Amino acid sequence: MEDLFTQMQSQAPELPEFTVSQISFEIKRFVETTFSKVKIKGEIFGAKRADSGHWYLSLKDENAVLSAVIWKGVALHLPFKPEDGLEVIATGKITTFAGKSSYQLVIEQMEIAGAGALLKLLEERKQKFAQEGLFDAAHKKPIPFLPLTIGVITSASGAVIRDIIHRVRDRFPSHILLWPTPVQGEGAADKIASAVEGFNSFPRDGLPRPDVLIVARGGGSLEDLWPFNEESVIRAVYNSEIPVISAVGHETDTMLIDYVADKRAPTPTGAAEFAVPVKSELQIKLNTIDNRLLSGLNRFMQEQRLRLESLSRGIPNLEQIFQECRQKFDDRWERLQTAFRSYILNKKHAMELVELKPSYIQNIFEKNQENLNNLVLRLESVSIDSVLRRGFAWVQNDKQQTVYSLEQAQKASVLKIRFHDGCLKTTVARKKNELQGDLFDI
Repeated sequence: MEDLFTQMQSQAPELPEFTVSQISFEIKRFVETTFSKVKIKGEIFGAKRADSGHWYLSLKDENAVLSAVIWKGVALHLPFKPEDGLEVIATGKITTFAGKSSYQLVIEQMEIAGAGALLKLLEERKQKFAQEGLFDAAHKKPIPFLPLTIGVITSASGAVIRDIIHRVRDRFPSHILLWPTPVQGEGAADKIASAVEGFNSFPRDGLPRPDVLIVARGGGSLEDLWPFNEESVIRAVYNSEIPVISAVGHETDTMLIDYVADKRAPTPTGAAEFAVPVKSELQIKLNTIDNRLLSGLNRFMQEQRLRLESLSRGIPNLEQIFQECRQKFDDRWERLQTAFRSYILNKKHAMELVELKPSYIQNIFEKNQENLNNLVLRLESVSIDSVLRRGFAWVQNDKQQTVYSLEQAQKASVLKIRFHDGCLKTTVARKKNELQGDLFDI
């Protein structure tokens, strides 16, 4: 047996000898030549973006895991952000990494593995944000009726910004500030979110701070519109102090930004229509309101003028009342003077007939003076003001005639009752003895 074994060894071909570097190079050449272009379907696992901008991740299925890398230049043009749990189809080449005796897929292109997977991820995110309350109507802010400044976040080179500017100028020219951002591809979501935060950080005493923001993009595939479903954009819009109008895609496209925005527009042009009213319509409305206001004011003034004229006819002639009182006072004063003169003459005549002693004359004079004073007091006691102060009242009808009985009062339509401190104007009601009146001073 030993001779047979020795003979077999001597007949076997001699194996080539490699160094570690040589065998690693041969394996690398074989792998990269054989698998220079492959398309692999799997679920993203452990995705991580390095500071350099490269992405490191793994693709897995139920039986195996494949390491992968996306260089920065490729990652910038991906239509979506790599995320754990997302099923994708990656195209690239297999290469080896001799330092760790491992192999990996260098991804040159990556797409979602069917619209169903992307829609599933979209629904999961929608439920997550809804549970956090990001879509609650209570958080929605009203869009200002007439903003002075409109902030627009979109691509500077697309048709979207031209449509918005054109529509705003047609309706109601307003100041527009554009924050240009990419609207698809890797990094677009972060730049859109930064634009929303940047507009909100404007100082109120510097560059005009927008009163409303429009985040807009034209139509495209779900992958193209994916940045508007990213968490950074959703939270930036939710935290915005400035009201946000979303206008992403066509009317049938609905992104998560539409749920968190304060207003969703079907198109970028529709967003401009929501942002500003039509100036000509406002002018017509203002003219209509102005005409109605003037017409109402004129009608009100006319009604008040007629009412004033009606009331003035029922106001008594205070000058006439005063003159009547003055006439009665003059009459009584004249009668008093006549009586006084007659009295003095009589006494003087008596004194001439009878020669009296000085003391007796003095007594007579004092007595007469006392009588005169009593007469003055009596005259004053029967004056109108004195009688009224004792609780009496002077009643006249609308013809300035004194009313002496209830029957005369009931026949009059208006009664004026004078007291010592003012007059009361009354109207006679239908029921007997019912009077209505207002107090006024003379």
